[in-house]
Amino acid sequence: MTTTSTLERPSRSEGIDDAPGLPVRAIKGIVLVLCCLVVIIPFIGVISTSIASQAHVTNSGGFVLWPDGINLDAYRTIFNGGVVLQALLISFTITIGGTLISLAGSTMLAYALSRPGSFGQRPMLMIVLFSLLFSPGLIPNYLVVKQFGLLDSLLALILPTAISGFNVIILRAFFMAIPDSVVDSARVDGAGDFRIFWSIMLPLSRAVLAVIGLFYAVGYWNAFFSAMLYISDTAKWPLQLVLRTYVINNTELSSGDLGGAAADQLPPQESIQMAILVISLVPILIVYPFLQRHFAKGMLTGAVKG
Repeated sequence: MTTTSTLERPSRSEGIDDAPGLPVRAIKGIVLVLCCLVVIIPFIGVISTSIASQAHVTNSGGFVLWPDGINLDAYRTIFNGGVVLQALLISFTITIGGTLISLAGSTMLAYALSRPGSFGQRPMLMIVLFSLLFSPGLIPNYLVVKQFGLLDSLLALILPTAISGFNVIILRAFFMAIPDSVVDSARVDGAGDFRIFWSIMLPLSRAVLAVIGLFYAVGYWNAFFSAMLYISDTAKWPLQLVLRTYVINNTELSSGDLGGAAADQLPPQESIQMAILVISLVPILIVYPFLQRHFAKGMLTGAVKG
């Protein structure tokens, strides 16, 4: 005797959420537009104030939402010389030099930690992981920098934060995800560790290096607290510390701070302050689109595999 059983299958519509209706989509669109406006309008106002005429800035109370014309006097005044231009060059030096030093140190350390049997691999890995859980205090950091004679030196803004444990772990995971057969074949051909690292590992890790380099560059570019602690010479201030002093603290820029321009020929202080803010934002905005295509690939490859 045979019995037949029928399996009840749910209808296609069961368990599937209905698509949102037109009112819900309209509300979501309005909320999204409002969020975008909250971000975009202040940014437009900053740019507009930096290029507005003196009369327009004065009549608008110091903040212009849309300029009546393009006036680049604030930017000309800044780039003619003075503390802002000098701070901009120092920030570029710190960012470029610090990023190169950090990438070199982090990649070499991560590669060494990814190779089984490396000398001191496990203790060094424990130290890196320990740095993710605990950070030194402010006073010990300052005493170490002072003991090494780095006060009032640009190296004080680079060396204490040169290697990030988080970035080292991401790079290590990426190196460990590379098949061992690649390394073994290179060893059969007579390549040493440095040759493998330079000729194989680095070319294969362009995506993750682009992401880690962006992390380091943004960190060096935006850092101001270290400069506030370790740099007392105003001639060595980076741009972010100048931005904090003259924009956030609303300290007025004198003609001497702007390359000796005549006081009666200076643009409005609001325009100069907004121009400094724009200059501090533009470099990262320019670099990010070139690295964006590597961002998702580098983060997922380094963080998921291995």
